[in-house]
Amino acid sequence: MACTLADSTFLFLGPQQRSISSHRLSPLNPKGTCYLKWEGLSQRRSKNQRYLIPLRKTKIIQAVAVPVAPSPSESAEHRKKLSESYGFRQIGEPLPDNITLKDIISTLPKKVFEIDDVKAWKSVLISATSYALGLFMISKAPWYLLPLAWAWTGTAITGFFVIGHDCAHKSFSRNKLVEDIVGTLAFLPLIYPYEPWRFKHDRHHAKTNMLDEDTAWHPVIKEEFNSAPLLRKAIIFGYGPIRPWMSIAHWLMWHFDLKKFRPNEIKRVQISLACVFAFMAVGWPLIIFKTGIMGWIKFWLMPWLGYHFWMSTFTMVHHTAPHIPFKSSDEWNASQAQLNGTVHCDYPRWIEILCHDINVHVPHHISSRIPSYNLRAAHQSLQENWGKYMNEATWNWRLMKTILTICHVYNKERNYVAFDEIAPEESLPITFLKRVMPDYA
Repeated sequence: MACTLADSTFLFLGPQQRSISSHRLSPLNPKGTCYLKWEGLSQRRSKNQRYLIPLRKTKIIQAVAVPVAPSPSESAEHRKKLSESYGFRQIGEPLPDNITLKDIISTLPKKVFEIDDVKAWKSVLISATSYALGLFMISKAPWYLLPLAWAWTGTAITGFFVIGHDCAHKSFSRNKLVEDIVGTLAFLPLIYPYEPWRFKHDRHHAKTNMLDEDTAWHPVIKEEFNSAPLLRKAIIFGYGPIRPWMSIAHWLMWHFDLKKFRPNEIKRVQISLACVFAFMAVGWPLIIFKTGIMGWIKFWLMPWLGYHFWMSTFTMVHHTAPHIPFKSSDEWNASQAQLNGTVHCDYPRWIEILCHDINVHVPHHISSRIPSYNLRAAHQSLQENWGKYMNEATWNWRLMKTILTICHVYNKERNYVAFDEIAPEESLPITFLKRVMPDYA
C-alpha cells in the first residue's frame, strides 16, 4: 500500500509540539492506495523557529499491509455457526490449492473400485421387487393411503435411475454391452433417454460447480433474470416453490434436442430416443387400455412425479448451499469443486436402501468409477483422510428452506443473492416459503 504525504511540514518546537490544524484522508481509485493531506498547517513563526525542519513538498512512503488471518479456532467457530444457520452438520475447511484430485483418489482403497456382479444384480432385484410392491400397494390402497403408496413407488423407481447411473459410469458390469442394455431398460419407465443423459452427465462431472458449464443445477445469472418480466416470474417459481420438481424442465430441455449433441454422439442419442418413444407408444396406451386415464395417473404419472422429486432434491442438495461457490473456468479447481463443492446428506434408511446410496455423493464425485454398493466404504476412507474438508448434513427442513429461499442469483462475492433482495415486489413465492416452511434442523 502506498501513501503520499502532500503539502506537509512537520513542526518540532522544542519540547512543545504544535498540533496539526486539519487533515484529510482521501482514497483514490487504485485499491490499497491512499493520499494523506495535511491542509492549513500553521506556518506561524515563533521564537523556536530554529527547530522548524522543512520537509520536501511531497514524499512517497511505501508500506506493506499484511492481512491478519483468523485463527483456526475462530474459523472453526464461524463454520459451526454457518452450519447451524444453514442446516448442516459440518461445513468443511477450504481445501488447499495444491491438493489435486489424484492426491485424493490415491488415498482410497483399491477394493472400492472393484465391480461385484452379485451386488450389482442384487440392486436390480431390490429395485424390481420394491417397484412391484409399490404397484401392488397402489392397486389395493384406499384413496387416503394412495399418497403413501405413491411415495414408496416413486422412491423405488428412483432406484432404477441409480442402476442406469452406474451403467453410464461403467461401474455396473465389466461387459459394456450389458451396461448399455441394462442402462437403457432401467431408464425406460422414467421415459429418460439413456445416452443423451449419459453424455450430459459426464459433462456435469467434468465441470462440477463451474459457472455456465455445469449441466446440473447452477445459479441464475442476473442478466438472464432481468431479461424479461415473464421469464423472471417463471424463474422465481422454478427456483422457489416448484424447485423440487424442476428436474422435469431439465429433462425436457437437455435430452431431446439433437442440436445439443456432437456429431459423433447423434447416432447413439437417436437410438435412445427411439426406445423412449417406443415405450411411450406401447406402454402408455396399454396402461390406459387396462386401467383407464385415472389408472395411468395412479400407476405411472404420480410415481413418476415422486421420482422427479427425488431427482431434483438429491441434485440440488448435493451441490447447492450459500457457502459453496460456482466459479468461472479460469478460477475453477477440480479437487475443490469435487470435495469442497459436494455435500454428503443422510436420509431415512429406507430411502437410502431403495435409492442405492446415491446420497453418499462425495466419493462418487471423487471418482465416478466407484460402484454404488461401494460408496459407503469409500466415504469412510474419505472421512478418515479428508474429513475436515467435507460438507455433511442430515436431511432437514432448515436445509431445504435455505436452498429454496436463499440460493438463487449468482454473485461473485456472496455466491448467491436471494430473489427477494433483487426484486422484492415480484418475490411473493419466496416470502411465502420463508413464512410457511418449518425451520427444524
